Amino acid sequence: MAMSSPFSSRPSAIPSSLRILKSNPALGCCAAARPPSSGASLGAKADLLALIADQERGLRTQSDPRKRAEIIAAVEALGALGRGQVTTGSSLSGTWRMLWTTEKEQLFIIKNAPLFGTRTGDVLQVIDVEKRSLNNVITFPPSGVFFVRSSIEAAPPQRVNFRFTSAVLRGSNWEIPLPPFGQGWFESIYLDDDIRVAKDIRGDYLIVDRASYSWKE
Repeated sequence: MAMSSPFSSRPSAIPSSLRILKSNPALGCCAAARPPSSGASLGAKADLLALIADQERGLRTQSDPRKRAEIIAAVEALGALGRGQVTTGSSLSGTWRMLWTTEKEQLFIIKNAPLFGTRTGDVLQVIDVEKRSLNNVITFPPSGVFFVRSSIEAAPPQRVNFRFTSAVLRGSNWEIPLPPFGQGWFESIYLDDDIRVAKDIRGDYLIVDRASYSWKE
């Protein structure tokens, strides 16, 4: 599982361009779901991104309780500014790339991929609100990927319930299907044109940005 691909071993810079999404009347809410465009929200967002910039997607945070507490405080501060947003509409759809997380399972894979002769590329959430689907994806450039398919159900204003339906470990010319293994929920406590911040049923946090490409199976 390795060669040249659009995936890198660590996230690239936050995209500077904003992606304006059109509203979808069928979903009954504003697609952009914009947070308050105040100096406070912009400042809180910048502070959070600065805090996670050197954290290797959360690997370094695991061994630094003080830094973890500082980042989580910044997450909650940004979430407070996003309170009242509807974040379960069409603006949730897209290919989201992980910037930072506290999820131990994903961080374990990122850290230990070299032991298996590969490296971890982009870690993604691919969401389609209209089709009620979510793929959690871990890439191993150039052609390896592990992904878990889920069905989702929106519970506005911010919660999404999910149920795992299947999982696949895939290489360049082989594929191993794996059984589904659970269900839960996450809440997108802040969402704008660039980033999303989520908190899940286990109390883990996830910060993602909109990828510059669309991942498909």
